[in-house]
Amino acid sequence: MERLFRVTSRFSKTLNWIGGGVLVFMMLLTVADVILRYLKRPILGTYELVSFLGAVVIAFALPLTSWEKGHVAVDILFEFYPKAKKNVLDAITRLMGILFFVILSWNLIGMGASLYKTGEGTLTLQLPLYPIAFVLGFSCVVQCLILVTDLIKTLSNGGKNG
Repeated sequence: MERLFRVTSRFSKTLNWIGGGVLVFMMLLTVADVILRYLKRPILGTYELVSFLGAVVIAFALPLTSWEKGHVAVDILFEFYPKAKKNVLDAITRLMGILFFVILSWNLIGMGASLYKTGEGTLTLQLPLYPIAFVLGFSCVVQCLILVTDLIKTLSNGGKNG
């Protein structure tokens, strides 16, 4: 079990580093475009590239944020519940999250396959759209892995999920 936790943690950190690198590239591209736009030589397709890269940043930041419990949580209602009830509710929400991300990843991968077949691309640079759908679908699969490990932690530690 510990090996699964280590691999999941390492994998989510690696994706987060990649997302951080993509974010730096987005920033540099935007700054370069603003400077060149001022000089009447804008970078063609910057808007499309920044949109694509933004999706990658969000997709690759999601798993580590979940792993570290960095999302906003409203748990004021659960403070008054007994520990056993909190554990059951935590397990139920993890199961619902797993189901949600399985459905989402399935649909995104299907959408990527459809976009690959049609060859649909962006207007300015004619970049294919399917890689973004596949990246988002992959991120949802990783998110499922994170939620499964959270569920295992919750069930094995009696809720001490940290």
